[in-house]
Amino acid sequence: MRIEIKDLSHEYDVEVLHDLNFFLEKYKSVAIIGVSGSGKSTLIRLMSGIEKPTKGNIFINGMNVSDESHKKRVGFVFQNHNLFPHLSLKKNITLVLEKTRNKTQEEANEIAEKYLNMLHLSDQMDKLPKNVSGGQAQRASIARALSINPEIVFLDEPTASLDPILTHEVLTAVEELRDIGKEFIFVTHVLSFVHDFADYVVYMYQGQIWEHGLPQILDNPKTQELKDFMRKVR
Repeated sequence: MRIEIKDLSHEYDVEVLHDLNFFLEKYKSVAIIGVSGSGKSTLIRLMSGIEKPTKGNIFINGMNVSDESHKKRVGFVFQNHNLFPHLSLKKNITLVLEKTRNKTQEEANEIAEKYLNMLHLSDQMDKLPKNVSGGQAQRASIARALSINPEIVFLDEPTASLDPILTHEVLTAVEELRDIGKEFIFVTHVLSFVHDFADYVVYMYQGQIWEHGLPQILDNPKTQELKDFMRKVR
């Protein structure tokens, strides 16, 4: 994966990201970590193309993320599963495939079942989201993101609303996706998952990329800010 961030700033009521410049290539699974309010979720939303930056540009694998064609090559998993509550887990996937990817009903069913099986949901696919656990609903959301065959999968704190047991369930399922040929950019507060799944880590602080490198930087931080962060979250 090749990531280029050029003069990037973004604001809501206040400026959240401040003149970011960053370049990275060759890594396939990038973790973004930092305290609440550091700009992690904003950055991942900008990188996915869900939001457009106030200033600057982001290029991923050579394409400006503001291009509509970029959105077609990404899957996004939100903090909360974001499933349609009135549809079964399977129908949540087939509807997307039929309406946005022009798949036939038969093709959509086959793809949905493939990814629900991959995420260990073969016995839950006909249930409504309210009738499965939070971890199962989030795994269905991941299956939906994968079903459109994205080049890059974005995960924005996918276990933020889950208890430790369900968090382990979801992250274990994600780790099993390591070899399916996708690239991952994810925000998480679970550092054991960062160690296990990421091959590059970006630490954010006050709207800036403060430190970055291989996962080993978590064991030997160079900046006082990352040292303080690690002491608090261990």
